[in-house]
Amino acid sequence: MIGAEGEQVGILSRDEALNMAQDAGLDLVEIQPNGDPPVCRIMDFGKFKFEMQKKAHAAKRKTKQVEIKELKFRPSTEDGDYNVKLRNLRRFLEEGDKVKIVVRFKGREMAHTELGEQMVKRIQADIRDESVIESFPRFEGRQMVMMVAPKRK
Repeated sequence: MIGAEGEQVGILSRDEALNMAQDAGLDLVEIQPNGDPPVCRIMDFGKFKFEMQKKAHAAKRKTKQVEIKELKFRPSTEDGDYNVKLRNLRRFLEEGDKVKIVVRFKGREMAHTELGEQMVKRIQADIRDESVIESFPRFEGRQMVMMVAPKRK
């Protein structure tokens, strides 16, 4: 048995340990039930539970939720707009978010899907150093979709 101050008390009967805990105004908590003999400790169990809950909450707050951001391109996206979207893409990756890149085709653009493929290859080449491609470009109806995740350091 371990005392309230963390000191080693020794091997006691169950009744003696319960009496010591009641005298101290604390609880008798079984720490290692499979040990021979089982190890118990005198402590304030409510305070112990509260501290554990506080630690779990702090650990949960430190974790970051990964979001999926979406960037939409067109096969005819000009350089100025392309550079703005590329800058946003890099910012999303730096923040640790995944990015879904969509190249949308309208009307007769479907006849020239090679322009969309060139756009996707250009994006891949520009972000090669700071990202990992999770899913390569594939067609979903009238749009080409690609998933990109930040590189792990």
